[in-house]
Amino acid sequence: MWKNSRLVRHFTIITILFTLGLFIALPNQFYWQMGDFRLNFDKSRLNFSAFGHDINFAIPLRQGLDLAGGVQLTLQADMSQIGANDRAEALTSVTDIVRRRVDAYGVAEPIIQTAISGDDYRLIVELPGLTNVDDALSLIGTTALMDFRLQDATKAAQLYEATPGDSLETQLLAYYMQLATFDKTDLEGSMLKRATASINPTTRQPVVNLQFTDEGTRLFADITRQNIGGVLAIFIDDQPVTMPRIESAIVDGNAMLSGDFTPESARALAVQLNSGALPVPLTIVSQNQVGASLGEDSVRASIFAGAVGLVLIAVFMVANYGAKGLIADAGLVIYCVLIIALYKLLGITLSLPAIAALLISMGMAVDSNILVFSRFQEERRAGRTVSQARELSFGRAMDSIKDANFISLMIAAILINPFDWSFLNSSGLIRGFGITLFLGVSVGLFTGIYVTRTLCRIFLHDPPEKGQA
Repeated sequence: MWKNSRLVRHFTIITILFTLGLFIALPNQFYWQMGDFRLNFDKSRLNFSAFGHDINFAIPLRQGLDLAGGVQLTLQADMSQIGANDRAEALTSVTDIVRRRVDAYGVAEPIIQTAISGDDYRLIVELPGLTNVDDALSLIGTTALMDFRLQDATKAAQLYEATPGDSLETQLLAYYMQLATFDKTDLEGSMLKRATASINPTTRQPVVNLQFTDEGTRLFADITRQNIGGVLAIFIDDQPVTMPRIESAIVDGNAMLSGDFTPESARALAVQLNSGALPVPLTIVSQNQVGASLGEDSVRASIFAGAVGLVLIAVFMVANYGAKGLIADAGLVIYCVLIIALYKLLGITLSLPAIAALLISMGMAVDSNILVFSRFQEERRAGRTVSQARELSFGRAMDSIKDANFISLMIAAILINPFDWSFLNSSGLIRGFGITLFLGVSVGLFTGIYVTRTLCRIFLHDPPEKGQA
């Protein structure tokens, strides 16, 4: 059987995928001792650089609020003062505000999702590890404050002359000292009507266009007319977003920010500026504090349920299909390793709905093996050899396997709604379930067809004829 070079290649690919997946899926730190033998392993020590990127194998498995504990808030955005065409962009801006504030606060692995139903626009914010609801409310309960600040040229020159060495500490000190050289103007974020990313027709470079209100146009014209060559920075929540230099007087209320933008960075800056230009009041609809004990109970119950399910599946396959059941169990182990590794690599948040999707897709992977091995037994009873029954069982069960998994993938795609169609789901929670379901079914299809079939071709073959070794 090992004379088949194609079979050897497939088995090598499976072995490499399983080895890498197992290394990634294992805990980042683990300790094991038996007698005098001790094993203390920490994957965070395995760091190296390749092609200009730092690679670290200590990839965390993100846990959702229901597993890690924390605070969950449901916020409703008041869109009464926002035009219908701008509401989706306003919700994106509010999401960006909340995410920046949460990141600045230091909450690990926050989950911020949107839910739109008709004229109802909501944000669902999960803050794992945050135990005080009042802290969460003060963290995200207010709208962003955006303002324009003009740099004092005299202070900037003095700072440049007094800048100390090149150490990290002195650079940080110089940065904060530089922020102190900017003075607030009367131009506020509410006077910015809109920011849009576009392409400069002359230079063909990405730019960000600003459009001001009537009052903003007047103030912006006065500032640019009197400070040509100066730096007019835009601050959001007292943090500088961009620091463009004034090249000419702008009196029509339409400004253009140019620089080393990429299309992606220009769009990101436009969203940031709109977060100040489109302030949306947020109302607390519900708040829920999940204690750490509930998170631990959820983890224990989920692990126990998954372990019991795996054991029962393994016993069932061996009891019904003998040695062939062991092949199916091996494919299931490979499936679990690959799916956990992908969860880590793709940053999938492990929550109870995600675990439910994983168990559903795991059941579908097992169902594929049941279809194949049941067909195998039928072919053997019909007088086929082991090799003939093996190939026929996969070939004739393939249509049923493809149809069942294709329907599941379609349902997952509908739940994900990648094109944001208004007549389909737009809830972030349901989308998360759809993503984990889609990923689980895809990996199950791979292991059920490619992995199990390769293992069957290796271990299920006709017995040697008499007189042959």
